[in-house]
Amino acid sequence: MGESGDARPIVVQESFPVPRATTNPYIAMLRDALDADDRLVLQTFSWRAALLSRYDVFHAHWPEILVTGRDRLRSVARQVLFAALLLRLRLRRTPVVRTVHNLEVPSGLGAVQRALLRRFDRGVRVRIALNEETRLDPERSVTVLHGHYRDWFSRYPRPEAIAGRYGYFGLIRRYKNVEGLVRAFRPLPDDRTLEVAGAPSTPELQRAITDAADGDPRILLRFEYLSDAELVESCGRAELVVLPYLHMHNSGGALAALSLDRPVLVPRNPANDRLAVEAGEAWVQRYDGPLTAEALSAALSAVRAIAPGDRPDLGARSWGAAADGHVRAFRLALSSAQSRRYSR
Repeated sequence: MGESGDARPIVVQESFPVPRATTNPYIAMLRDALDADDRLVLQTFSWRAALLSRYDVFHAHWPEILVTGRDRLRSVARQVLFAALLLRLRLRRTPVVRTVHNLEVPSGLGAVQRALLRRFDRGVRVRIALNEETRLDPERSVTVLHGHYRDWFSRYPRPEAIAGRYGYFGLIRRYKNVEGLVRAFRPLPDDRTLEVAGAPSTPELQRAITDAADGDPRILLRFEYLSDAELVESCGRAELVVLPYLHMHNSGGALAALSLDRPVLVPRNPANDRLAVEAGEAWVQRYDGPLTAEALSAALSAVRAIAPGDRPDLGARSWGAAADGHVRAFRLALSSAQSRRYSR
């Protein structure tokens, strides 16, 4: 349904470019699901396309990426282009749909960047929540569960789990509390091991984690970017994947582990409680307060009760269902924009 209300496909301008080998698999799988839907025409991002082509809806994921660059000059250039995009969206009255990946604006942004993002956010017509715990205006939002990774990872061989192995994989940020995981692990018995695999965001964070490990031979630290095949290997070796984030709302890491039939230990919060109900309580272990050696030990004992061959229930997370949800969001945004236009 386009602006005239006809049955033609909705032309959607995405905020992400053509996926590359290092692109977040969520984006690659979403692109494939939306591109295969005949109700949509999908355009991946370039500044030329966003500023000059015709489209019905602009769909944003992490808009802060559009106002930041690898250096100051690139950042300033992107801010100028982003301001031009805001003007283009306003003049053409193009509705904006935003997927809410994070609840807060990332730290480290300048005053101009924050001002541009606030202005962009005021133009958002519809928001897409990735779980039911994201509290949004029900009349201007659609919940579309994050799709699973089972098909994405099925091409890679998966090793058998190593008894007593705890695992962490993925990008290492300060808020993900990997240093806290290492410290909590240290008092555990000698038959337990820990593998941390992923690229730290700063050299200082890498040093802090290395210092916390203090040369413990049971702790394997792999500070490097993981290919998909390496991620599957690292996750597959873990009897229990531990994601001790200080702030956790939507976790692609938890869903990746569950897609690979590995149980997870995560902090207790409403979103993770709901994930446990969905996937199965045994598959989503939770802890309260700071992560401790006792919590690690109790969770490992609990997951050993999972029957061989059992799998977490991810039936609600097909990518066909995700495509349907996005179409609903795009149609709602167009309807909202038309209603506002006719009411003036």
